[in-house]
Amino acid sequence: MKIFFEIQKQKYLEALDKKDRAKAVEILVKDLKVFSAFNEDLFKEITQLLTLENFRDNEQLSKYGDTKSARGIMLGELKKLIEANPLFREKLTFPSLKNSRLRTLINQSLNWQHQLCKNPKPNPDIKTLFVDHSCGQSQPNGARAPSPVTNPLMGAVPKPAGFPPLGAHGPFQAAPAPLPTSLAGWMANPAPVPHPSASAGPIGFTPPNNAALLKRPRTPTNNPAVDYQNADSEHVFKRTRAFGISDEVNHLPVNILPIGYGGQNHGQSSYSSDDLPKAVAMTLNQGSVVKSMDFHPVQQILLLVGTNTGEIMIWDLGSREKLAHKNFKVWDLGVCSMPLQASLTNDYTALINRVTWSPDGTLFGVAYSKHIVQLYSYHGGDDLRNHLEIEAHGGSVNDLAFSYPNKQLCIVTCGDDRLIKVWDAVTGAKQYTFEGHEAPVYSVCPHFKENIQFIFSTATDGKIKAWLYDNMGSRVDYDAPGHSSTTMAYSSDGTRLFSCGTNKEGDSYIVEWNESEGAVKRTYNGLGKRSIGVVQFDTTKNRFLAAGDECVVKLWDMDNVNLVTTIDAEGGLPASPCIRFNKEGILLAVSTNENGIKILANADGLRLLRTMENRSFDASRVASASVVKTSTMSTFGAAANASGGPSIMDRVTPMPSMVMMNGDNRNLVERPRIVDEAMDKSRMWKLTEISEPSQCRSSRLPDNASSATRVSRLIYTNSGLAILALASNAVHKLWKWPRNDRNTTGKATASVLPQLWQPTSGILMTNDISDTNPEDAVACFALSKNDSYVMSASGGKISLFNMMTFKTMTTFMPPPPAATFLAFHPQDNNIIAIGMDDSSIQIYNVRVDEVKTKLKGHHKQITGLAFSNVLNVLVSSGADSQLCVWSTDGWEKQTSKQLQIPGGRVAAPFADTRVQFHQDQTHLLVVHETQIAIFEAPKLECLKQWGPREASGAITHAAYSCDSQSIYVTFEDGSIDILTASTLRLRCRISSTAYLPTNPNSRVHPLVVAAHPSEPNQFALGLSDGGVCVIEPLESEGKWGSSPAVVENGNGNGAGPSAAAANTTDQAQR
Repeated sequence: MKIFFEIQKQKYLEALDKKDRAKAVEILVKDLKVFSAFNEDLFKEITQLLTLENFRDNEQLSKYGDTKSARGIMLGELKKLIEANPLFREKLTFPSLKNSRLRTLINQSLNWQHQLCKNPKPNPDIKTLFVDHSCGQSQPNGARAPSPVTNPLMGAVPKPAGFPPLGAHGPFQAAPAPLPTSLAGWMANPAPVPHPSASAGPIGFTPPNNAALLKRPRTPTNNPAVDYQNADSEHVFKRTRAFGISDEVNHLPVNILPIGYGGQNHGQSSYSSDDLPKAVAMTLNQGSVVKSMDFHPVQQILLLVGTNTGEIMIWDLGSREKLAHKNFKVWDLGVCSMPLQASLTNDYTALINRVTWSPDGTLFGVAYSKHIVQLYSYHGGDDLRNHLEIEAHGGSVNDLAFSYPNKQLCIVTCGDDRLIKVWDAVTGAKQYTFEGHEAPVYSVCPHFKENIQFIFSTATDGKIKAWLYDNMGSRVDYDAPGHSSTTMAYSSDGTRLFSCGTNKEGDSYIVEWNESEGAVKRTYNGLGKRSIGVVQFDTTKNRFLAAGDECVVKLWDMDNVNLVTTIDAEGGLPASPCIRFNKEGILLAVSTNENGIKILANADGLRLLRTMENRSFDASRVASASVVKTSTMSTFGAAANASGGPSIMDRVTPMPSMVMMNGDNRNLVERPRIVDEAMDKSRMWKLTEISEPSQCRSSRLPDNASSATRVSRLIYTNSGLAILALASNAVHKLWKWPRNDRNTTGKATASVLPQLWQPTSGILMTNDISDTNPEDAVACFALSKNDSYVMSASGGKISLFNMMTFKTMTTFMPPPPAATFLAFHPQDNNIIAIGMDDSSIQIYNVRVDEVKTKLKGHHKQITGLAFSNVLNVLVSSGADSQLCVWSTDGWEKQTSKQLQIPGGRVAAPFADTRVQFHQDQTHLLVVHETQIAIFEAPKLECLKQWGPREASGAITHAAYSCDSQSIYVTFEDGSIDILTASTLRLRCRISSTAYLPTNPNSRVHPLVVAAHPSEPNQFALGLSDGGVCVIEPLESEGKWGSSPAVVENGNGNGAGPSAAAANTTDQAQR
């Protein structure tokens, strides 16, 4: 009674508060008057509230707040009343139940109801739980016609006399059986759980229909009820699948065939840690930093690679050849959104976050750091065709995966816009959008269990969510261990879920999840405490986990939390290498520091590679329509024709280009690849010399300046659309390339002349020169990442210019001391490192106009600065030929090293020493007038040195190409040497006569060289006469010479040409 009174009193007060006196009177008469028999005085007092303008004038109600707070107080009082009632004591605690318990009870009920049917049908259609199930056609919960997709299966299976009882094929069994555990109760509204069906019998009943099993999609139909064919029969198929054969083999085009491997047993019990791929079989020179890799699901010696420069490559590991190569390019810029077009205008580059093959290997997807996803169709060899381009997200597309919702092949993407989207892989139409994350979505993991299709997603704030394909919101909201950026993956049999991630503090976690409880089941030990980058991981053989961490590959047994072993791959791995197993677990690809990929193999993997070596895939040898039918784009995700044609294994064996591993070839000698062929190539190699203008493409940029002043500094804009030069008279010049039919990208090129650009105001960007002679001053500048402003100095104050208007935004730090080198902090454009002519380095905050700290360690002026955002260090170089390493965390000095001058050489008293980091942010290029050297930071260990010919004169400058695979070196005699960066071997020499007009009295030579930010074979020269030249190889050549063959196992010395090659050999490596 007290509870009822409190509720009605609250309703009465709310009506009075709304000035609804009619409603208040109604409540008073109908609901509250009954209480007058128990307490007449209280009822009279309540009635008197009608006479007050505001019932809060009553002393007892003076503290009455708003409706929401009053209701909260009331509910608190009601809770106390209920808990105080002895009838409810010890009965208010809800019993603890497993999340899946309700679902189990429902399934048991449905199975029992189906058994009681008088005429049980093999394909029950249960739409409601409010009415008992019966298989009559007229019943609301009757049987439905077989799905057209599963019709071939149903027709091939003998009709049973009746529906089988609960037993080995039931979804819930009393005895353990190798069926998937039920998806947890946190999948709040799943489709009904499958009942047993006739198609769940042994595959041996219908040998001709293995192909039909392969073709049948694994997902529910659009019908709200589940296609009951799939779950059990799919699992039976999984247990009996021929090893190495893809689920979707019949979708393969004519020239892609599966590699069967009869000699490999894939049972977990027979696979030990000794069988893990540990031996380095080969090293592939990728050319840029590897971001993502994926082995072809069927042709398992094909490796797909995506890099930080947007390049896509497909490698044939058998022949060690690059089969296909694509640079980043937007296929149709006109249909892109304005933000994307603006982004590409400023910087026409994008790194790759993910590459992945479709389940059948006919498509692969590429997720870029700028808005878009591209799908390519692959037809074997170098036949790579554009399929779909989708502007999927605002900002970076962080991950991509294939899935099969509604029996159609789809791609799932996620991005910085905090969304997950599902797209039709054939048409590109958007199917679903899932929103609910509060931070950029880092990864997606689509999966299916018992016919329930779902997607796990993880965000950079450590949140994990799960989604069904129904636009009903997320079903899960978990926290990843350590709130880390996490990727998730299932074991290859789909029964165990793992995740691996790294948080902002660098702590990494690799765990196994209990799906039923949504909790961490097992945490594996051994990951580093301060990881650099997000640790990547993979699974293999339903037994092992692998992660790239601390410059090695770490491996765990799934059932043991301690490390099983580590693989160093003979060294040279980055801090957090990218790793990927092939499907059978006999090959492991690992990224290296030198922008390469090491392929590790076990004994079976080595045999496979040797057998396939030099047997390039020739589609014409196997293009027989009677053997394998070509699949077209329109059939992706649809059921293929099961009739006609041989079985899967029949298709594999007779192919002339297919090599089946058997006992005969297991006698092959197990040793590294013979190097005779490489040595022969080395002997045949000759240095490429370019001395005529017809041997390369070069153009001198137009300039209307009357007085010749030397070019002191030169740089391409980050977008690659323009070149900025700073002359010795303190004036900047900017050349921009037009976008036209001859130059569709608008990027810098030697084939099209640019325009010397100036704003309409006609002003020049001119540095402050104070009282100094700019010709004698040391000039320096640094460009912001978005190309919007440049910071520059020519002996006077440092100036900050707007690149669009050329206006001076501010000047600061008047001399002395004068700035001699400038470098922006890679993580904060407001922080700059300023090298001074008094040998100090000032760390300056532009925003607050404050010097944070001064670094002292050199003895002469600073001539070079380079940040590493991987090592968190700043490396400085000075005219004293000394290198210093400074921590960017506390700005303390870590180490220093004096550059060793080669014997017989004498360095000038104030010789410039320049430094530049390799793309891996660990190897350091050091440029001195006497030498080129490669050091490894932060310990400054000298790895390689190279000295020029005396005839060339001193080195004036050098720079890495944009992919860090080449080094461009300029000399006083006007020549340019192009070195292979990994070996410092000279591969091409360009004489001054190839790009400068012939003039015996001219002493014009390059003072500075700049590399194009996205074209690895293009560079620009700043000349001593004030000119700027852009140089590229001939289109027919495509690159600068070729490197001498270097033996990959490290036993060869990679020798260059013989001494007879016209005295053009570089000096021996020191």
